[in-house]
Amino acid sequence: MIMLKDALSRLRRERGLTQEELARRLYITRQAVSRWETGATEPGIDMIKLIARELDVPVTTLLDMPEHYCQSCGMMFTGPDQHGHEADGAEAEDFCRWCYEDGAYTYETTMEDMIEDCAPRMAEFMGWTPDECASLLGAVLPTLKRWK
Repeated sequence: MIMLKDALSRLRRERGLTQEELARRLYITRQAVSRWETGATEPGIDMIKLIARELDVPVTTLLDMPEHYCQSCGMMFTGPDQHGHEADGAEAEDFCRWCYEDGAYTYETTMEDMIEDCAPRMAEFMGWTPDECASLLGAVLPTLKRWK
């Protein structure tokens, strides 16, 4: 996984921006950018979304996301029994068993309802507030295969 501090520093430099210039665009101090890039602190999810917008990258580029996660709900795969299955019984590499089984989504939902359903469970697991999780899911879900 790429750490936020490494991704932020690399992306900023690739775009020819100094810490001061990025800070100005985000209406924060250069010292805040420096602390993020050294790993001393991390920005909140709403600031990460602003950084992603300013650097013109998907928010997932800045997050410590695993390589594989469900392309419907965003859940990280932590075990082999969490993948769904295709109609022929083959493992569905991109979807969890709660979202996808027998070659189809297990239930019809809207992206907004998915966020509302997943945010409280994510908050419990991550130790964040439900609002922070809803904000993160609101940024991540539109990038996933089910919602594109």
